[in-house]
Amino acid sequence: MQMLHALAELEGELKMLRLWSVQAPSAIQMASVQPFCIDTMSFEQWLQWIFIPRMKSMAEQGLTTLGPCQISPMGEQSFLHLGRRNADLLRILARIDRLAAAD
Repeated sequence: MQMLHALAELEGELKMLRLWSVQAPSAIQMASVQPFCIDTMSFEQWLQWIFIPRMKSMAEQGLTTLGPCQISPMGEQSFLHLGRRNADLLRILARIDRLAAAD
């Protein structure tokens, strides 16, 4: 349940920061094999369209994660442009990392 709450927090924060998109990435973008789909979409798109749905599905099914996520370092780099507005977002990503590591 903690993971579901953290994922809901992440979604809310992305929306509040206007980083939530209404248009889904194309099938080609979604098919990337690069970490975080870095070659086809932004980090926030990856969080929205790949990470959150997968983690939510796993949590709802009671499955454990496959180990530490380590998404907060990517968030630190990707959200530098937000300046101080990124603090809550980075806190949430770090919390998700901790929860996944504890699984």
